[in-house]
Amino acid sequence: MLGGLSDEDIARLLFDWRFWARPAQLAPSGRWRVWLILAGRGFGKTRAGAEWVRQRVEAGRARRVALVGETAADVRGVMIEGESGLLAIAPPWNRPRWEPSKRLLTWPNGAIATAYSADDPEQLRGPQFDAAWADELAKWRYPAAWDNLMFALRLGSDPRCVATTTPRPRPWLRPILADPAARVTRGSTRDNAMNLAPGFLAEILRRYEGTRLGRQEIDGVLLEDVPGALWPAALLEAAQESAAPELVRIVVAVDPSGTGGAEEAGDEIGIIIAGRDAEGRGHVLADRSARLSPADWGRAAVAAYHEFRADRLIAERNFGGAMVGHVIATVDAGVPVSLVTASHGKRVRAEPVAALYEQGRVKHLPGLSALEAQLAGFTRDGYHGTGSPDRADALVWALSDLLLRPGLAGSAELEGFY
Repeated sequence: MLGGLSDEDIARLLFDWRFWARPAQLAPSGRWRVWLILAGRGFGKTRAGAEWVRQRVEAGRARRVALVGETAADVRGVMIEGESGLLAIAPPWNRPRWEPSKRLLTWPNGAIATAYSADDPEQLRGPQFDAAWADELAKWRYPAAWDNLMFALRLGSDPRCVATTTPRPRPWLRPILADPAARVTRGSTRDNAMNLAPGFLAEILRRYEGTRLGRQEIDGVLLEDVPGALWPAALLEAAQESAAPELVRIVVAVDPSGTGGAEEAGDEIGIIIAGRDAEGRGHVLADRSARLSPADWGRAAVAAYHEFRADRLIAERNFGGAMVGHVIATVDAGVPVSLVTASHGKRVRAEPVAALYEQGRVKHLPGLSALEAQLAGFTRDGYHGTGSPDRADALVWALSDLLLRPGLAGSAELEGFY
């Protein structure tokens, strides 16, 4: 392919972020005001933030940009001059001019970006912007810095902000997570393994995997407990394991979306793979949830069934009825499917499964941070997270089948129990 490209084409390909980026590093489509990238260290948050600013400027959608970091040194050393900062990722034909004394970046098309320190929230009173990049938001000391930035984001018809951070419990993060005008991307250090030094990744996993700090700094999990949480952080930390033992039964559980998973604003399709060992403990093996069309989630569920050599596929019938079984049969008629009915609310179904965790009967393999974030939003009063907890719902179906009524999948007794 490269042999047929000119030198100019190759140069442009080198700076084509959509070609090189992982999907999670690309901005969500549709209308939103804040894109929050809440991910572990080394995920590639800085590069994603810098490339988003560059794309907005080059497209003419951003003329006045705010660059806000924890300190002035962080803005300059990471966001602007860092190896993944705005100067490093700029193509030679569109490189901005950096004037440190003025805290100003100026692009050839006249767009400017001004550097601000979150340690001085008053700097953000007065100016106004049509785009902003807030880096390490969870490390900011003053909530007023975020508030003032939001008030200043008022230029043009579509002002937007990308916020990149490793999670820490901060009072200003919760409103963002609950805001319907926000989009949240979660991710782990592992997601960027191919671009990290192997020794670094192996060492931090050896030292911190399975710990509370590791779940925050590696898996990007926000550990602040919701009052009355059914799955508090300490419970999820205690459930961590690096590998599962031999399993006697494995299921793939699917929670179909009621809003059309292929649509931009649709809920995800929950697809969770779990198993039971000979001692009667459950092991959550993988999370393949995504926003997918019926045909695509059918293929994803069947692929997981074969990959993990599962015994059965469990699916909720409420949204779709016979359609669910039809979708699976269309992909692979040989996959055994049990349809279960949600005759009680989410909280009622979740409580006995949460009790299994309290008894130490459920373990989690690495890479389940998005699922764990949903579990952390369940309380005895209901679900308090963002969107629909489709991953958590699928988990409840899987563990209910494996541990609460094992061996009864597909029977009337199982359906009545749910």
